[in-house]
Amino acid sequence: MANQSYSGMAKAVSRVCGRPSTFLLAILVIVTWILSGPIFGFSDTWQLVINTGTTIITFLMVFLIQNTQNRDTQAIQLKLDELIRATVGAHNALLDLEELDEKALEQFRLRYEALAKMARERLEQGQLDTDTPDT
Repeated sequence: MANQSYSGMAKAVSRVCGRPSTFLLAILVIVTWILSGPIFGFSDTWQLVINTGTTIITFLMVFLIQNTQNRDTQAIQLKLDELIRATVGAHNALLDLEELDEKALEQFRLRYEALAKMARERLEQGQLDTDTPDT
């Protein structure tokens, strides 16, 4: 339950933070802070206000950005998995590839690198590279 409320809140905040008006608000805050410098004599407290504010916002935004990125990446992976699953001749072993360890990923990478090299060689010989090499 708490995870769903966090995800919903993170989604809403990320939408608001990504708007141009939010960026303009941030610029307005900085300009206001700069203009208030002479009023406060450019004191240490004056500097501390902006430093503390920006540090807190940055700290929180890191978690928000990570949450958004994780959610987006997961959605993209699921869509790619569905395309693989639904494509005749596609290798279902590639489903959920992102969950494999580094050694298994490297084996797949080397296999597809070899396929790409063979396709380029075929192109150089004037042949097509649009077939399915495994069949």
